[in-house]
Amino acid sequence: MRVSVTGASGFIGRRLVEQLLSTGYNVTLLTRRDVPSELAGRVNVVRGDLCRDEDDLLPLLAECDTLFHCAGELYSPDAMEALHVGGTRRLLEAAEIIAARRGKPLHWVNLSSVGAYGPPPERPNQIRVVTEDYPLCPVGPYEVTKTRSDELVMAGGSRSAITYTIVRPTNVFGESMTNASLRGLLSMIRKRLFFYVGASDAVANYVHVDDVVAGLIACGSQPAARNRVFNLSNDCTLLELVSGAAQELGVPAPRLRVPEMAARAISALGGVAPGFPLTQERINALVGRTTYSSQQIRQELGVRPSISVASRARRMLGI
Repeated sequence: MRVSVTGASGFIGRRLVEQLLSTGYNVTLLTRRDVPSELAGRVNVVRGDLCRDEDDLLPLLAECDTLFHCAGELYSPDAMEALHVGGTRRLLEAAEIIAARRGKPLHWVNLSSVGAYGPPPERPNQIRVVTEDYPLCPVGPYEVTKTRSDELVMAGGSRSAITYTIVRPTNVFGESMTNASLRGLLSMIRKRLFFYVGASDAVANYVHVDDVVAGLIACGSQPAARNRVFNLSNDCTLLELVSGAAQELGVPAPRLRVPEMAARAISALGGVAPGFPLTQERINALVGRTTYSSQQIRQELGVRPSISVASRARRMLGI
């Protein structure tokens, strides 16, 4: 199968390309930079920028059966609209031209985020189970623009320009990730400084990058994935994550549990000090009780995320 990939230099995109090549796919990349030496001669390269109107995107799609649209901007809010919305729109315009030439649509796999569903509407520790039918209510520039990208893709499917699959993973982790928050949590456990906040049924929303890649490839290759939305998660209780990570790291499992209101009061008082570690956002993460259901992708595509944070704790800390 011939596939094309955007965002191939990103955390998920790199792993996706590696797996596609090892499985025997013919891969074409869109890139603004030089291709890494390990990919030289193994991939087809199209030079271009999704954010530039003058760049021709037709060569990226001309020969492909499936597009994996993984391009994303995590850190610069000013660039998110141009990439997530404008870039998706330009790709769709190219896909419509290619579909008209071929007389059939290509398949488009859009890498999105469970951020499309937004935070709990009532309070951070609200119990909820989020399925693919949950109302969309994104908050923040990344989540809002990624959700608009999803909507553009689904509209393209309704015009028969493409078939599509929207993949919404939870927090993606892996050894090469640049986000330091999970490493910080594991480091606190290793140093025996971690404590729980609030109720004992808090949920940890993580999924390993290799499980995400497996899900993307399944969505790109299985007819049952056409014109569908799938959540992808490997949720567990925070207690299971922390206890498992402590065992893996060879330290006693934390036992201290601080009431949520007390933790928030400490955070408010300490917030006047720059760099105070117990922020309200971190407390929200420690008390969250949202579960993102992956039942649909498990039942319909056979994708079963299985790599836990605890099993990779030592690798995540480089020990």
